[in-house]
Amino acid sequence: MIIVMQKQASAEAVQCVVAFIRSRGLQEHVSKGEERTIIGAVGDERVFHPNELERLPFVERAIRVLNEWRIISRETQPENSIITVRGVAFGGEKMLDITADGNRAGMADAVFADPFYLPSRPYADTDRSSEKEQIRTMQAEVQRHHAAGKPVIVRVRDVRQISPALDAEADVLYLGGELMSNRALQDEVGRLNTPVVLCKDKHHRADEWLVAAEHIALRGNHHIILGEAGTLSFEPEHHYRLDVDAVVRVRKVSHLPVVANITRLWHGDMPQEILYKLAAAAGVNGVINSLQQD
Repeated sequence: MIIVMQKQASAEAVQCVVAFIRSRGLQEHVSKGEERTIIGAVGDERVFHPNELERLPFVERAIRVLNEWRIISRETQPENSIITVRGVAFGGEKMLDITADGNRAGMADAVFADPFYLPSRPYADTDRSSEKEQIRTMQAEVQRHHAAGKPVIVRVRDVRQISPALDAEADVLYLGGELMSNRALQDEVGRLNTPVVLCKDKHHRADEWLVAAEHIALRGNHHIILGEAGTLSFEPEHHYRLDVDAVVRVRKVSHLPVVANITRLWHGDMPQEILYKLAAAAGVNGVINSLQQD
């Protein structure tokens, strides 16, 4: 349920609505805009009728929400969310250039790091150093980019990696699509006050993506960025493609920023330069790429 307050609504009137929502066993999410305050009632809204809320002082209207996501919806907050990290605005007017190559961080707005990556093939060449050594390397890398004023996005692949990433002063935690159904990990990052990028998996729909983001928001962390890293393709030679439709969909119904990770999507027929333009046309707020910087 979304409750829109009148322009002249006082703080006491807002608290009256909040008390009513709590009395029915629901939680509230208050969003104060420049002109109006909007209150989201989170829970089973069937316990009351919109007319009951509209009779409360200074309530303009109450609207039932049919979707499973409410805190992150544009009904709750019409304006785009802006998450500022080390002076860099995720969700602002500028589309951010986020590099996946730390050696090319000079001209980028932010840096993406994947220190816990392991190949799927058991005999593939990989870094054989211990996890402690990986953490020390990550800490040094983060400090180097911080010295240059760059925020660092660190990909975690397991709940146990959250604490080392935070100890290394990661600015943003990145959850890959393989973690979109991991409720335990989402509970953990939902209790943090650290921005998080939530990617949808290659076989998930946009609605499932938004429900997972709502799950994090319900735990209290509203610093959420949606991440698109590819969906299944019908092309036999190129298994994944940029899910432009999903980006457009979530930008329409949610106020959360969106970034696209195109580092594993490009190929001979679809170079990174074209993917970059497609992502921009779909309305993303940033692109993670490995393009050469000018």
